[in-house]
Amino acid sequence: MITLNIYKEVSELRPGSFLKEDIYMNTKNPIMVKDTKLTLEHFDVLRSFGISRVLIESKTQGQSEEESVDKVTEIKLTPEVEKLVNQSSPPKSRTLESLYDETVESYQKEFLSYRSGKKVDVATIRSIALPVIQAFLENKEYVRRLNEFSTIHNYLAHHSISVGILAALISEQMGYPKGQVLQIGIAGVLADSGMSKIDSKIIDKVAFLTSEEMNEVKKHVIHSFQMIQDSSLVRQEMKVAILQHHERFDGSGYPRGLKGQDISEISQILSVADVYHAMASERPYRQKESSFKVIELMREEEFGKFDMKVIEVLHNLINKLSIGTKVKLTTDEIAEVIYLHRDVPLRPIVKVLGSDAQIDLSANRKITIKKIF
Repeated sequence: MITLNIYKEVSELRPGSFLKEDIYMNTKNPIMVKDTKLTLEHFDVLRSFGISRVLIESKTQGQSEEESVDKVTEIKLTPEVEKLVNQSSPPKSRTLESLYDETVESYQKEFLSYRSGKKVDVATIRSIALPVIQAFLENKEYVRRLNEFSTIHNYLAHHSISVGILAALISEQMGYPKGQVLQIGIAGVLADSGMSKIDSKIIDKVAFLTSEEMNEVKKHVIHSFQMIQDSSLVRQEMKVAILQHHERFDGSGYPRGLKGQDISEISQILSVADVYHAMASERPYRQKESSFKVIELMREEEFGKFDMKVIEVLHNLINKLSIGTKVKLTTDEIAEVIYLHRDVPLRPIVKVLGSDAQIDLSANRKITIKKIF
């Protein structure tokens, strides 16, 4: 196939295009080199530097642009999960985003049926959720983008699926065996199923809840437990974790106000996954926070409520930094990590690209990291 190099607006680019020139911005070295295969993160960098047009190869070698896009985000599935995903349909190329969206849509239908009195069918939830959980386990780098997939619309469905994914990833990193990891993932999905028993006017309320309304919401953990307590497909320790996933180490949680070691480790995994996704997601009454800001809040302002070991595992999954890591700051500047503080790993010293400016984020608390490239 003949290829052509053309200038194209950054706003019109698609993942999978090849850059055909080095990009300089008052820097000795290029901020982006020729033949880079562009991704969504690269587009953010270009926009941050005010670059509106770049020279690209109009067709990938032997492929159309559309085929190239699928290849960039193609995911790997084990044979048994592929069978669940396709459900006897012919094999087809899938992206992690589309699999996630389909999973949320399917779970939303189940959630609405619970409001009508239908019992939880754990086998159905497993068939819905296991493919996307397994896909994230096999493509861990995508967890950094998980909150980008979530929307305000059908938030509870997004939240349930995301908590399941995060809980599975955390538990795997903590050394749990594969079968238990998948069970923990399903427990994460089911943890908020009891929200279906709460008045939708309370759930959909834009303003902050009254104390009476909050007390109603707190009952969802009991509803969730009751909805799955008779299922033989959910292990007892998972049922306990669902009941306890709003308990806190300092005794400030609910429904029983348990403390410390009275709360199971699996409950803590669900707790951290639940709070992280909720705080990092956009809601009607607040904007989404960066993953760095959320983990920092959980480590510092919420200190004593969570098992720090679990938070550290989540931090290493999503936000682990090293010297040379390129990051985007809340000022929208692109910077490079040049020094890591042992006590505050989320607040390194960074050098702003395209300038000699260095910022110590541990001293300048008004600026945080927005994302990793």
